[in-house]
Amino acid sequence: MSTPRIGVLALQGAVAEHARALESAGAAVSTVRRPAELAGLDGLVVPGGESTTMARLAAPVHLMEAIRERHDEGMAMFGTCAGMILMADEILDAEALTGFERIGGLDVVVRRNGYGSQLDSFTGPLTVAGLPGTDLSPLQAVFIRAPIIESIGPQVEVIASWQDRPVAVRQGRVLAASFHPELTPDHRLHQHFVQLAADRISS
Repeated sequence: MSTPRIGVLALQGAVAEHARALESAGAAVSTVRRPAELAGLDGLVVPGGESTTMARLAAPVHLMEAIRERHDEGMAMFGTCAGMILMADEILDAEALTGFERIGGLDVVVRRNGYGSQLDSFTGPLTVAGLPGTDLSPLQAVFIRAPIIESIGPQVEVIASWQDRPVAVRQGRVLAASFHPELTPDHRLHQHFVQLAADRISS
């Protein structure tokens, strides 16, 4: 597999943790804070954090629009928690994001903080379809103020569920999760994304 170049949106959130997971999965990693830093990337991780804060920080340099343009050109995307909110085509409680650009491109309807407040954070085992390698053990998923996926479009594949709700989905070269895979030592979901990004090189 060719070494893909993957950026981590570095406005807020567990940027260093995502970078370490991606590097362990074989990617060349850089941070992204402005549109010019998207050049040449095969993939971009949009991490968790506070979706409204991220949208506000991105607005002055039109970063969300630039990410959307690069995705339209073939760049893969992986959104976790707040990152998934920013990538969702529809948000049920989007009042705080009114007037700010989002990325879009993922045909899901989400609700922010659907799993509760910070005090309601939890970790649970997930069976995730399509992970690389022969390790079939559950993925330990960390949910922190996690969004709920209320519905998905016809092109969206559910690759993991928690209590009968989808919590990880894939749509073409878009991967998204309600939880924080960067906060555990299990990097199989990052490995899967690195493979998605690498497919762009070979296609």
